[in-house]
Amino acid sequence: MIPPAPRPAIVLLSGGLDSSTVLAIARAEGFTPSALTFRYGQRHSVEIDAARRVAAAQGVADHRIADIDLRLFGGSALTADIAVPKGRDQAEMDHDGIPVTYVPARNTIMLSFALAFAEVVGAADIFLGVNAVDYSGYPDCRPDYIHAFEAMANLATKAAVEGRRMRLHTPLIDLTKADIIRRGLALGVDYAITSTCYDPAPDGRACGQCDSCRLRLKGFAEAGLSDPAPYV
Repeated sequence: MIPPAPRPAIVLLSGGLDSSTVLAIARAEGFTPSALTFRYGQRHSVEIDAARRVAAAQGVADHRIADIDLRLFGGSALTADIAVPKGRDQAEMDHDGIPVTYVPARNTIMLSFALAFAEVVGAADIFLGVNAVDYSGYPDCRPDYIHAFEAMANLATKAAVEGRRMRLHTPLIDLTKADIIRRGLALGVDYAITSTCYDPAPDGRACGQCDSCRLRLKGFAEAGLSDPAPYV
């Protein structure tokens, strides 16, 4: 019996909870994923180290780290000398507008790199871990944005013009953080090796107080579990 042909895909992998889950989903759906991580001038390299661990744990043969420097523009607590908000509850996250941890145009920039990578390796599928339920209010995590980028991708690429239609997969977009965690655990994701924190300690431990940590801890609590990642 002839084995099925590989189905290449690109997965944006930050090393966090969501993207690590998406990588496992892509593999479970029969894709052969290449992972793409960014060193974009963020406050720390902890998430890049986590991405390496996750890619290795999930058997990704092609993991690339792209260097871009969004500190050139700043405008975010992740790329400039702006304090990361700490201790906010869900109501504050929901009603205080777009937080200062939003990095201007980050998803658009990263998806553009993923699109180029996909064209080169012959992939028609790009996976990313955006979520529009338990999230911090970023405009580039909304379904409307994803649909618009996919439409653009199918106008802008040689692959699409020649018949290989590009698809953006966002399997977490309508899930709560607790549901994401349950899905990942069912697929064998080791969340102890992931890092979600915006402002970790020098030794890599999560702060436990930034929006990202609080959403993650809330998800584990709602799933009836303890987060295995290290915290200060």
